[in-house]
Amino acid sequence: MSIGILQLMIDVNIEAKTTHRKRQAQVTRNMIVAAAQALFLEQGYICTTIEVIAERAGVAVSTVYAIFGSKRGILRAIRDSWHERTHIREVIYNSRPSASPEELLDKLAEATRRQWELGAEVTAIYTGAAAADPRAAAELTQALAGRREGMQSFAKRIESHLRAGLDATRAAAILHAMCMPEIFDELVRHASWSPDEYQAWLAQTLKRNILET
Repeated sequence: MSIGILQLMIDVNIEAKTTHRKRQAQVTRNMIVAAAQALFLEQGYICTTIEVIAERAGVAVSTVYAIFGSKRGILRAIRDSWHERTHIREVIYNSRPSASPEELLDKLAEATRRQWELGAEVTAIYTGAAAADPRAAAELTQALAGRREGMQSFAKRIESHLRAGLDATRAAAILHAMCMPEIFDELVRHASWSPDEYQAWLAQTLKRNILET
């Protein structure tokens, strides 16, 4: 066997082991996040300790600290996982440049629907954490400010298509207000609209109030 082939086999073996370790690390991370989310809902953020999270996840306490550093680190991971499932950040910041304003608003309505459809537990966890932990409250405030900034960025991308008399700042305020979770709760959870109906209504309402006719 030539030295070149032997080196290739070694490189492939190393890459396979690295990929396996990364996969295992992600599985462990997901287990910890899932355990913490369930415990935060069951016991509350303050009453849930790292030790209890580790026990529920079936990992060592040191593993939880090594991956997340603290409960707030896990809290951030829960929020990031939520955003990844809804694709809201992707829609706001990284949508296809060639997409029309109508398409962008359709995507925003869809992502907003997913955000609040999947977000009841996350919202409850953050509300409880913020009420008991000043640093968690500060993170929540920062996250809400980031949401406003995101809507401002989204509005600027469609600024040339806004209806007469509307600038990006005012359009962003409309986007922020219309996409609030309270509206989703009122229509879907209280008025018994289907999520599909909410999404269609939101897309139509945003287009009618923001875009030029």
